[in-house]
Amino acid sequence: MSVQPTGGTVVEIPTFETARLRLRAPRWDDFDTYVAFLASPRSEGVGGPYTRDEAFPRFCTLIGHWHMRGYGRWLVADRETDAPLGIVGPMFPEGWPEPEIAWSVFDGAEGRGIAHEAALFARAYAYDVLGWATVISCTAPGNTRSEALARRMGAVHDGVCQHPHGPLTVWRHPAPAAVREGAA
Repeated sequence: MSVQPTGGTVVEIPTFETARLRLRAPRWDDFDTYVAFLASPRSEGVGGPYTRDEAFPRFCTLIGHWHMRGYGRWLVADRETDAPLGIVGPMFPEGWPEPEIAWSVFDGAEGRGIAHEAALFARAYAYDVLGWATVISCTAPGNTRSEALARRMGAVHDGVCQHPHGPLTVWRHPAPAAVREGAA
């Protein structure tokens, strides 16, 4: 018996560049940096810390979301060195209250405006490419840096949603017209 493929699945994750960043598909050589983030206390806002074994399916989910939804989070890398700096992008997991712009910044990349630059791009992508009319971001209670970023992007507190790892604060982003007019 000869085994011949009759087709296949191709997942296209577009690459974009901003002033300082490259937003691209995650690659295997990013995995150790991702594991270090998920093993650290910094990952508490996303349900961590996680072991290396637990990190693997989460890493694969980054690509799987693109396949299932047609969009997802990018690996955010330094534009010049391609070093991984974080994960940012639009997402809408099953059971989530609404589509979200999510961000996580790896150790050593915080405080440099990286999440802001990448999240602004992701929101513009959600509005201009995906055609979303509204979007939220969710933050873990007490994550003051993520709350400050949401406010800096013009988002306002819009309640709480329940997550298996605990309650999350919901931040409502300005509508596309307000963003385009420069109000946020």
